[in-house]
Amino acid sequence: MDYQQTALLLQQIEAEMKALQWWSQQVPSSEALASTAPFACDLMTLGQWLQFIFLPRMQTLVDGRLPLPRNCHIQPMAELAWAPLTTAQQPLLDVLKALDSLLSDSIPAAGRL
Repeated sequence: MDYQQTALLLQQIEAEMKALQWWSQQVPSSEALASTAPFACDLMTLGQWLQFIFLPRMQTLVDGRLPLPRNCHIQPMAELAWAPLTTAQQPLLDVLKALDSLLSDSIPAAGRL
């Protein structure tokens, strides 16, 4: 698994979110953070989920050299959540797509369907 490349993409996601002014100083409620819905869509925006759930969890996995998730499909969800898309959002979508691809490519050939 490519932890270094994953860490770089996580940093790029944060940078792009900050560039879009989507980075929040206000932490969602404990109820929202405990959501079990996919992407916490019942209580958070996708941007909040990325910032407060996905990025910290992924960073913990990278730091601990723990198994990374396989077949993340965040970029297609982002396209739906942020429609209609703007050109300003494209760099963030590109980084999410790169992360999706990296995690999908990390699956050993025998494990792919």
